[in-house]
Amino acid sequence: MDRHALERALRQAAVPSTHYWIEGVHEPSPTPTDFLYLREEPGGGWETGVYERGAHEAIARHPTEDAACAHLWQLLN
Repeated sequence: MDRHALERALRQAAVPSTHYWIEGVHEPSPTPTDFLYLREEPGGGWETGVYERGAHEAIARHPTEDAACAHLWQLLN
């Protein structure tokens, strides 16, 4: 699964759009105060985590986009 397919699946599952942020695909504006996120790491790989109180906190790092998407899906379902 890639980020676009994940975003479609989350919409179809009626997950509130303010509960997640997916880099380059779903970046709500204004930015919610807290949410789960998926983003690409600068050195390669992917990160899933939680954004709270103005800070990103990684939950897990993943070698592939597919693995990161599967983890965010699991967290939100």
